[in-house]
Amino acid sequence: MAATARMKVRSDEALDRIFRAHYERITRVIGRVIHDQARAEELAAEVFLKWWKSPLAHGDHAEGWLYRSAVRKALDEWRSQSRRARFEQLFRLQSGSPPTPEHLYAAGVEQQRVRTVLGVLKARDSEVLLLRAEELSYQEI
Repeated sequence: MAATARMKVRSDEALDRIFRAHYERITRVIGRVIHDQARAEELAAEVFLKWWKSPLAHGDHAEGWLYRSAVRKALDEWRSQSRRARFEQLFRLQSGSPPTPEHLYAAGVEQQRVRTVLGVLKARDSEVLLLRAEELSYQEI
């Protein structure tokens, strides 16, 4: 058991040492790809956690492993963000679905309020207001 505890301490020390030495650069590499500093910091922490859990990545090639993993993690995140943006765009385009009863009621109430206000105004003022609402310039009106 004592040997296992010593190996864990050495492993923790190695993680601490490599984290302190490379965290800022790993975060910058990821940040350049995804353009989101807070998310880059989260992904960098994930890269170091993955390194810590992969004993074969330790040793002389740890730095290269970290940078390759960081670039892959950043590209995965970038692809995920792009995919999400495309789906959100498609969803917005398809949101032309029939209005709900609540939307119809709210639109009716709003129309009634506008008619009430226009009814109180002089006919000339109502016309000017409606023409302006149609984005005609003052000169055109």
